[in-house]
This record gives sequence, structure tokens and C-alpha cells, in this order.
Amino acid sequence: MITVIGSVNMDLIATTPRLPEPGETVTGTDFSTAPGGKGANQALAARRAGAEVRMAGAVGSDAFAAEALALLAAAGTDLGAVRHLPGPTGTALILVGGDGENMIAVIPAANGKVTADDAEQAVARMDAGDTLLLQMEIPEDALGAALAAARAGSVTSILNIAPLSDAVARLAAQADIVIANETEFARLSGRKVETLSEARTELTALHGKTGQCMIVTLGGDGVLWARDGQIAHVESLKIKPVDTVGAGDTFCGYLAQGLDAGMEFAAAIRRAAVAGALACLKPGAQPSIPLASEVDARLEGSAA
Repeated sequence: MITVIGSVNMDLIATTPRLPEPGETVTGTDFSTAPGGKGANQALAARRAGAEVRMAGAVGSDAFAAEALALLAAAGTDLGAVRHLPGPTGTALILVGGDGENMIAVIPAANGKVTADDAEQAVARMDAGDTLLLQMEIPEDALGAALAAARAGSVTSILNIAPLSDAVARLAAQADIVIANETEFARLSGRKVETLSEARTELTALHGKTGQCMIVTLGGDGVLWARDGQIAHVESLKIKPVDTVGAGDTFCGYLAQGLDAGMEFAAAIRRAAVAGALACLKPGAQPSIPLASEVDARLEGSAA
């Protein structure tokens, strides 16, 4: 069983031929809305990967609330721990450029009202050996409480340290597994990495120092991971991205499902990497998350 404590947003998405420079206005080509939020995205990814998933968080009392939860509900996610609070639901304003890269501004709204008590209650419903999946779009107090409760209850905790905040280093040290992209990993290692070789060197050094399981997603350069003294690299699928929004969340959800199901670690990483790449082939965060059948078919095809 996987419990996700995190954000639930409504994504407002504009596409443009290219991302604007600071102070520049560009003409967009399309606009759409879709359910999002890193917590909800990861919960849906884990559910589509095949896990039983409970989502804990908060939405507002506005028209966005039901729409933000719609795909989670349709997938059969347990939403009993999602509180409905007065005020607005969280939103994300997303610009997607012609190369698939994006710029995002997040307004927490109801997500900012998730409390330490909410987190403790959610973890209290978990059994030893269950998997807790967290991100950085809810208050630090709630994250700290969740991590402490998980450790006390022998629950495996996975923390995706996005988006970055000053609390990242402190919170990451409390998690069993840390997932970061190259920018986020630089905050932990203290050094910006620009090549795969540099990333491997820094990951080796940090893992040797902390002994912590760490995973670094590198976009088109694949995934680096460190666990129990082993450092390994998984290549990415060769794709032409349409929209990279949600790719990292898809990776996190699929990885959580694989590990929770007892999959061998390297195999779980590989499956999650394929899922994350496939998520780049469609627009939107949650609409782009692939089904397990699609991921497994691509895995079988690449192994043939």
C-alpha cells in the first residue's frame, strides 16, 4: 500500500513557440486545464502503475476542487484523507515551449494548509513495510512530521525534493530514499553538475558520506542511482518530447509502486525511467501519465 501526502492542484497550461525571456511577452498557441500538483500526479502514477494508493492533502471550496481530483477518483484512488477547506484550490501556471521544456509558478492555496496533524494521521493508518511518498509542495512542518512518523512506524519513506526550498537538506536527511533532478541534487551535493560523469562523481561522494539511497533523474541522460554502496546508471528512452511537465512525477509514482510491490531495485528504476519518458509524449501532467500496460509493452519491446 502506498500513501501519498502532498499537493493537489489545477494546472493552467499555455503553450508557446518558445519560452519567454525575463520581461518579454510571447504569443501563445494553445491553452488548456488539467488536474495536477506533484502529490496528486505521483499518486495517479503509482495507481496507474498498479498500486493501491491513498492520497492525503487538501483542496479548496472552489470550482477547481472536483476537477483537480477527477482523474484520481476515476482511477480508484482512496481520497478519504483529502480535506476540503474554505478558499481556493492550489493552482499551477505552466508555460510549455516548442521544445517541450517548461516554466511553472505554483500558488499553494489549500496545499499550504496541510498540517503536521494531517500528516501524522495519514501515516498512522499505514502498516509497517508500507511506502510513503512525499514531495515539497506542502508545508515543511507536515513533511517533517510525516517523515518522523514513518521512521517510528517502520514505513519506507521516499522524498522527491521538488520544488526546492531551504528545508531540503534537513528533510532529505530523514528520508529512506531521496529522488532529485540535477538542479535539486546540486543543492544536496553543494556543486552544480553539468555532465553525466560529474553527476556520478558527486553522487558517489555523497552516498559514501551518508549511506543514503539516492536517485538522480537527468532527463535525456537517464537516471543515476546509489544504494548500499552500488552506483549505477540507466539510460533514457530516445524520444522527442512534446511536454516534460509531469515526467518526474511519473517516475516517482512508478518507482514507488515497483518498490512497494517487491520489485528488484534496478528493475524498478528501469521501469520508472521508461514511464517517465513516455509521459513526455503527451501534453499535461496527469493526462500524460502512461498506463502500466503501455510501460510494460515498451519495456518488452526494448528488451527484444
